[in-house]
Amino acid sequence: MLMMRRVMLLTVVMWCMSSSSRSMATRVGFYDRSCPPAESIVKATVRAHTQADITIPAALLRLHFHDCFVRGCDGSVLIDGPNAEKVASANQGLRGFEVIDEAKAKIEAMCPGIVSCADILALAAQSAVELSNGPSWRVPLGRLDGTISSAFDVSNMPSPTDPIIVIKEKFDEKGLSEEDLVLLTGAHTIGQTDCGFFEYRLYNFQETGEADPSMSTQAQTELRNLCPVNGDGSNRVALDRGSPTTFDTSFFKNVNGGFAVLESDQSLMSDSSTALYVRRYGGKKNGGIIGGIIGGILGGGSPSFGPAFARSMVKMSNIDVKVDDNDDNGEIRRVCSRVN
Repeated sequence: MLMMRRVMLLTVVMWCMSSSSRSMATRVGFYDRSCPPAESIVKATVRAHTQADITIPAALLRLHFHDCFVRGCDGSVLIDGPNAEKVASANQGLRGFEVIDEAKAKIEAMCPGIVSCADILALAAQSAVELSNGPSWRVPLGRLDGTISSAFDVSNMPSPTDPIIVIKEKFDEKGLSEEDLVLLTGAHTIGQTDCGFFEYRLYNFQETGEADPSMSTQAQTELRNLCPVNGDGSNRVALDRGSPTTFDTSFFKNVNGGFAVLESDQSLMSDSSTALYVRRYGGKKNGGIIGGIIGGILGGGSPSFGPAFARSMVKMSNIDVKVDDNDDNGEIRRVCSRVN
């Protein structure tokens, strides 16, 4: 009898763990029972928008990153308002909101009040990578949406002009390693930016009247043609000169060769530890005694960027998530752009 009670108790506990009630962590398959079509709806929506605009995948990846680095992955970047995160200078140019809104509306029509905007954004980022010939992975789900969105909080976002030591500190504060930093920066393999974000590197780096010396001569020539000295800074430039719409390792090869567009990307080579990961995931062997030692610790050879990137994405997508139903700052928004 006692054994039967124990078995029944174990069964109940396992059922609770597999139900749609939110516990203290995200998990794969969270909506399998409460809203089975949720993941496929998001993927189909992202696919449709990507077919209409090939730059949407990069926009969705950036949107997810900017969400997670401010107050955690809680969809707060999606909220409208005069002082919301959207209006912060670091978030100017964020796109893809309409993709999230459309997916949310479709899901609400089938499963009202079940799927959070934060989860939809995390799923959209995964779909964006997969649709760009990148890796596929199951996204742990169960996040609640945040109810606070403040432009002031965005001041801690990594900036393209931050020194590498500052960028490393900002990632470390979020529980992300130096390897995560390099891997997540690898998302720039499908990104674009305006000339205005980096043209200082071409014409007046650190008030010298010269180009950034870490940029190769060929890169200077190519980028000056795309961003003329008297331009308005609005021209769009691919962050990966080799394959700007395909998720691959050419971005790391560009960084290693002095072809990075953003100063923060090129600065990965100015730090010995991050440079090792750039070479590692770009297919270059790490030279020297230190490189050999670290290469041996890491396993040697050239690892697959895709699976490693997926692991770092899952890690990032769990930054400061709200998963407790009793959290006063968490909810399931009915509309992603405003709190309930």
